[in-house]
Amino acid sequence: MDEEYDVVVLGTGLKECILSGMLSVSGKKVLHMDRNKYYGGESASITPLAEFYTKFNMGAPPAQYDKGRDWNVDLIPKFLMANGQLVKLLVHTGVTRYLEFKSVEGSYVFKSGKAHKVPATEKEALTTGLMGIFEKRKYRNLLVFINDYDPANPSTFKKFNPKEKTCQELYDYFGVDKNTQDFTGHAVALYRDDSYLKTKAEELVYRCKLYSDSVARYGKSPYLYPLYGLGELPQGFARLSAIYGGTYMLDKPGDEIVTNETGEVVGVRSDKEVAKCKMVVCDPSYAPDRCKKVGQVVRAICILNHPLPNTSDSLSAQIIIPQNQVGRESDIYVLAVSYAHNVAQKGYFLALVSAFVETANPELEIKPGLDLLGPIEQKFVTVTDLYEPVDDGTANKVFISKSFDATTHFETTCDDVLDMYRRITGADFDFSQVKHNLGEES
Repeated sequence: MDEEYDVVVLGTGLKECILSGMLSVSGKKVLHMDRNKYYGGESASITPLAEFYTKFNMGAPPAQYDKGRDWNVDLIPKFLMANGQLVKLLVHTGVTRYLEFKSVEGSYVFKSGKAHKVPATEKEALTTGLMGIFEKRKYRNLLVFINDYDPANPSTFKKFNPKEKTCQELYDYFGVDKNTQDFTGHAVALYRDDSYLKTKAEELVYRCKLYSDSVARYGKSPYLYPLYGLGELPQGFARLSAIYGGTYMLDKPGDEIVTNETGEVVGVRSDKEVAKCKMVVCDPSYAPDRCKKVGQVVRAICILNHPLPNTSDSLSAQIIIPQNQVGRESDIYVLAVSYAHNVAQKGYFLALVSAFVETANPELEIKPGLDLLGPIEQKFVTVTDLYEPVDDGTANKVFISKSFDATTHFETTCDDVLDMYRRITGADFDFSQVKHNLGEES
C-alpha cells in the first residue's frame, strides 16, 4: 500500500465503484479500499438470510426460510432504467460482462387507493383506467408531442417551445388535469416533488422520452434489475479493476485523509501505512467533517409470500405514490423483487417501502406504501441520515458522494456520479464513447 496512486477510492458503494471503474478505464492508477469485510457499503447485498436478521438484531430466521443462501437482500434496492445513463456507464466500463440483468415486470402509480399500470405509449394511454375518455385523448396528444419533439426541428414544436416554457405551461397547453400531471411528472418523468413544475419543459420531455424508450427495449416496464441483486455490481467492478491494474482492499480502514499545509489531499492513512495520491473519492462516512446532514430517509424492507396486489401477479414491480395523493411534500416509493431475480427462496418476495422523512413519526409516513403490500411476514425498518458534501472538492481534491435517497430507481444516483465525474476530470462524460447497448458488448 505504501506507494503512489492517482486516486484512492474509499467505500465500495455503487457510486464509488462506478467512478473507480470510469477512472480505471481512462488510465488512472486506482487504489480502492473499504473498512468492511464485504462489498457495497450502505447499499450492500446481505446473504445468507441469517446474516440479514443478525444485522437487525432479530435473532434467527423462522423455520420456513430454510434455504438461507437463496436470499440476497439489498439494503437499498433500486431499479435501473433500461435505456438510461447508468446502464450506458456500466456498458462503458465493461462491468456488464460479469452481470446478468432481468426486466422488471411492472411499473405502477398510486391513485385513489390502488395501483394502476403507468401508461407509457399512445396505445396504453387510450386503454388505461387512470383517466376518463376525454382526458385520454388529451394525454395521447401530449405523448405524441413528446414523441415527435426534436430540438433541431422547430416544426415539431407545434406552437409550444419547451426550451422557453415551463412544465406547468406544457400541461396547461394540452389541457391535461392534475391527476394526469401527477402520474406523468412523478411516475414517468420521475420527479420527486412538484418543484419541477416551474422548470423548463424540455427536461420533462426528455425524461418522458427516456421512459418510453426504455419500455420499448424490453416490453414490460422500463426497469432492469440484476440477478442475485445489486451486490453483484461492486463485485463486478472489483474484477474489472484487476484487469486495469487497480487494487481492491476489503477490511481496510481509511483512518485519515492526509492533507498538506494548503488543505489539498496528499494521501490516505490506514493504520500505520499511507497511500499517496492526487485525489480521494469517497462516501460521506469516510469524511463526516466535510459533510452536512440534509434530511433522513425511512425504509421498510418486508418479506412477503405473494406478489403485490393489483400488479397482475408481477414477480417484480415498482409503485410510485405521488405526493399529492397522500398529502405529502415528496413521493413514497414501493419496490418488489422475488425468487425470479434470485434474491429470495422459491415462493417469496422482498418489498421495499421508502420515503423522505417529513414528520416525527417516519414509519407512519410510509403506511400508504405498506398498505399496498398485502399481508407482511416480516418487516425491517430503518431511518437513515442523508448527507452531502459542504463543497465541490475541486480545491482540496476530496470528492464526496451524496447519501442514497429514497427513490427506488437509479436516476438521481446517476446524476450524482456524472456531477462528480465532471468535478474530478473537469469535463462532462462523453456518452458517444459508449458504442454498444446492454447485451451487445463483445
